[in-house]
Amino acid sequence: MAVESGFTIPDPVSFTEAIALSQTLLDTLEQGNVSAATLETTVQALVSSENGARGFFVTYLSDDRPLADQPDPAILTALQTAPTIVAPLLVKNLAMSTAMAITHRRNQDEPMAKGSDRVRSRTLQLIQQLQLPQVWVEAQQLTHAIEMGAGEYRPFLKRWGYDLEQQQAIQRALSESGMSELTVRSER
Repeated sequence: MAVESGFTIPDPVSFTEAIALSQTLLDTLEQGNVSAATLETTVQALVSSENGARGFFVTYLSDDRPLADQPDPAILTALQTAPTIVAPLLVKNLAMSTAMAITHRRNQDEPMAKGSDRVRSRTLQLIQQLQLPQVWVEAQQLTHAIEMGAGEYRPFLKRWGYDLEQQQAIQRALSESGMSELTVRSER
């Protein structure tokens, strides 16, 4: 998919290509050389596929610059265009960054733990600002997998080998995101 101002997203885009394109986009954004329309169109093209979205989130959420601390409205608008791809990735990013912060602290690697904390915080912020109903569904499925040891997210938890402390921290992070409040409101 071609987008204006020289940002061309291959179709299909590989994970590696998406990381490189996202890095270029963030560099251009930091320099103030990208319009809101181009930013939105480029991010929308990236998140229209799982590889593109994964590459975008890996780059955007872990970037050392403060660009992701206050998400640009154009990025939020673009993320809302692909809820079936974005929602599970946000929930997985929240879970993985939460669990990895614990792992890094166990390994006495505080710089890496702080990086995971930053990804967790940025992911929480996106979840809260986007308010995608699909995120709540994904969060409920992950919570069910943690509590019951079964369901859609069981293979995810098993693949990464999260222990009890990590799973409890993931549940707390899901709760902090406000997802439990939405669940309670929707059941009334």
